[in-house]
Amino acid sequence: MLVAINSQNPQMRLIRKAVEILKSGGIIIYPTDTVYGMGCDLFNKRGIERVYEIQRRDRKQPLSFICADLKDISQYARVSDDAYKIMRRLLPGPYTFILEASRAVPKIILPKRQTTGIRVPDNRICQALVAEMGSPIISTSVKDEDGELLSDPRIIQERFGKRVDLIIDGGIIGATPSSVISLLDEGVAVIREGKGDVSAFV
Repeated sequence: MLVAINSQNPQMRLIRKAVEILKSGGIIIYPTDTVYGMGCDLFNKRGIERVYEIQRRDRKQPLSFICADLKDISQYARVSDDAYKIMRRLLPGPYTFILEASRAVPKIILPKRQTTGIRVPDNRICQALVAEMGSPIISTSVKDEDGELLSDPRIIQERFGKRVDLIIDGGIIGATPSSVISLLDEGVAVIREGKGDVSAFV
């Protein structure tokens, strides 16, 4: 099912429909400020397993998730004072921050280390979804068989329409992945340079 939602003023009726699907263990594809993301309820084990299956993703690869805001992040990760200052300056925005996961994060998405990737995208559809959900949503980039990021919801519908429960059409996104910044105890490190400016950390 493909549903168009206004990217500037998301219709709450449609947001609630998407959240119903998430809460019942469904998988949705939704726009972020960088790429289209595929996700489910962070606390639904079967949903997470389906995301791994659909994406043909190695179970050893961790999954990131999106939070509503900085306050929300502190429930799911250990945030030092320095990390807090950096995130407060850059969020919401096109960044994924690697942090030490709290016990609230399901073990299924933490295959090796007790670290996790957390995002707060600068996208109103995304923000409305997480706010209405009341808990984080898994976020993994939507790619084709060759690993190319998909930015057109019509093409995403052709590829994934039969495998997911809902695709939100938020327009065509210039698919550039988020910048990934590690904020672990060993200091700030740029893991991947993407859409977010990382010049302050290089």
